[in-house]
Amino acid sequence: MQLLRLGLLVASFAASIGAQSTFSPARPPSLPLAVRSPYLSTWLDAGSDGGNGGYLAGQWPVFWQNQVNGWAGMVRVDGETYTWMGLPGTTTVNQTAFEYTSTKSIFTMNVAGKLEMNITFLSPITPADYKRQSLVFSYLNVEVASLDGSDHDVQVYADISAEWVSGDRSSIAQWDYGTNDGVAYHKVYRQTQAAFSQWNEQAEWGYWYWATDDKNGMTYQSGGDTDVRGQFRNNGKLANTGDTRFRAIQDNWPVFGFASELGSVSSEPASTLFSIGLAQDDAIQYEGSEAYGPVPSLWKSYFDTDVDALTFFHLDYEKSSHISGSFDAQVARDSLAVAGQNYLTLTSLSVRQAFGATQLCGTEDHMYLFLKEISSDGNMNTVDVVFPAYPIFLYSNPELLKLVLEPLYENQEAGKYPNTYAMHDMGSSYPNATGHNDGTDEPMPLEECGNMLIMTLAYAKAAKDTDYLKEHYDLLKKWTGYLVEDALYPANQISTDDFAGSLANQTNLALKGMIGIQAMSVIASKTGHQDDAAKFTSIAQDYITKWQDLAINKDVSPSHTTLSYGDDSSHGILYNLFADAQLGLGLVPNSVYQMQSDFYPTVANEYGVPLDTRHTYTKGDWECFAAAIASVDTRDMFLQHLATWLDKTPTNRPLTDLYDTITGNYPSSLTFVARPVIGGAFAPLLVTS
Repeated sequence: MQLLRLGLLVASFAASIGAQSTFSPARPPSLPLAVRSPYLSTWLDAGSDGGNGGYLAGQWPVFWQNQVNGWAGMVRVDGETYTWMGLPGTTTVNQTAFEYTSTKSIFTMNVAGKLEMNITFLSPITPADYKRQSLVFSYLNVEVASLDGSDHDVQVYADISAEWVSGDRSSIAQWDYGTNDGVAYHKVYRQTQAAFSQWNEQAEWGYWYWATDDKNGMTYQSGGDTDVRGQFRNNGKLANTGDTRFRAIQDNWPVFGFASELGSVSSEPASTLFSIGLAQDDAIQYEGSEAYGPVPSLWKSYFDTDVDALTFFHLDYEKSSHISGSFDAQVARDSLAVAGQNYLTLTSLSVRQAFGATQLCGTEDHMYLFLKEISSDGNMNTVDVVFPAYPIFLYSNPELLKLVLEPLYENQEAGKYPNTYAMHDMGSSYPNATGHNDGTDEPMPLEECGNMLIMTLAYAKAAKDTDYLKEHYDLLKKWTGYLVEDALYPANQISTDDFAGSLANQTNLALKGMIGIQAMSVIASKTGHQDDAAKFTSIAQDYITKWQDLAINKDVSPSHTTLSYGDDSSHGILYNLFADAQLGLGLVPNSVYQMQSDFYPTVANEYGVPLDTRHTYTKGDWECFAAAIASVDTRDMFLQHLATWLDKTPTNRPLTDLYDTITGNYPSSLTFVARPVIGGAFAPLLVTS
């Protein structure tokens, strides 16, 4: 199979690029196909480095880590077979258009001038509907109609390979076929389950389901890739047989196919629906207030079996599509109203990626949202990764922000973290939320204390949940004590931008600490601790007055903050200022906002404003934080640069938040991809609202 892939690449690539597809609203570096969780995260390379420019036919879809997830589609029209997805070895269709929304990727294909295909990948986003959001499944809907006024005999085929079930291609896959309530499915899994473990970032436990409608004209087959695909290519249908030789994934590459007989197709569309997803009874290991142990996937609270969950999902397409479509419309309406098409280009591409790093777990009475720091570390519920992502949670459903903070609070309030400052993450390796009983997590004390205070208040204000502040008051006050000691003159330490190195007296980090202290003043006031409120306000106001003398270079025009105190040759994006505006604290004078807004355009490069003077790279999430609190002109400058970069970047992986502002490429060896921090694109919506 691997040799066949390579051998057909050139011919298929040439056929695909001849289509001259349009891309709307832009050509992303990687197109989201099925993106629902850290393990259901399949994309299409749209770059020129290893990809074919964003064409569904002629290359294999890949897991976010960039290994192939075998997924093939063919269509047979009047006895001739064409490829519409993957690289199974037939002539490719001509892709004429690609469009994405927040939840959908839609490809339009022309099949030999006879047939038009509309292929929709829907990864539902239902932020307020936990039952549906808990399901780690995604849809693929294929619709066909005649283009030339004649009726055509049509059959549609699609399969997945065993590559989905393990990152170790030598591991043994096992499979089965079944039906339930009008749904036919292939069940594929690692024969020897390795619970709560990963190989090449893929899950090594759980059961993958590939499903379609169990209806007249549907045929199925499992077996070697060339056998199953050859059966459809030659006959337009499958043999309704199952391969019984369970074997290594790379041994004659087992695939699991469905074919649908659509019959005579006219200009009236005909369609067939597929579902793909992962069912894990227990999804996470977690040490919270109780002993260390497994936590179930939340869908277990709603369904007795994984087949019940699959069946509900597959039959729910119309309803799920409607809910997701409403969310698409909401994001589009709000984004256009705030900052126009450039902004919508960014927000609509960010949604699936941000949610795709999360999974709902626990029970209806005790939910958690666990989050993976994809690609940069693999940590769980990393506080300084949740912080740049929190705008999308607050925008879509504030309760989600509470659910992602909940494990951090439970662990620390149970006395399982020894340090006086806030913990960095809930576990060093997803899906194991082991905590850090020894206190040796990555040390970002000022960063994480400020983040926890800011996000806790952000949730409580949005949800009008004062009880939440009362519940965590003692720990919040403890963290504030650390900020009082360290915020004015931060010790030599790392911030969330740890890849840039440690630094003493960081201007931006100090500001976060001061905003955190003022946030605690508001928390104290809302919970009836008026003496604490007055004390913390006094400290924060004293610090911010001194900070303006320490942090601002006033001897240049335009004036601006420095990267660190006293380094007048330096500057950086003051993204932590966002929290002051988003929380409505009024701590930082308006003159600082205006000063920074006037300054950023003077240091912008082709693709954006550098993060700071140490490098030419920037971070898209922090640019969105800065854009949210800038003047209209400066905001639009940030968003224009981001939209231009997105359309022209030579990167070819799921949207990176870290890129060079001159070349648009990854900065040296730092390759951040598919990270949830891109949820920070929603920052301008929070300040506007």
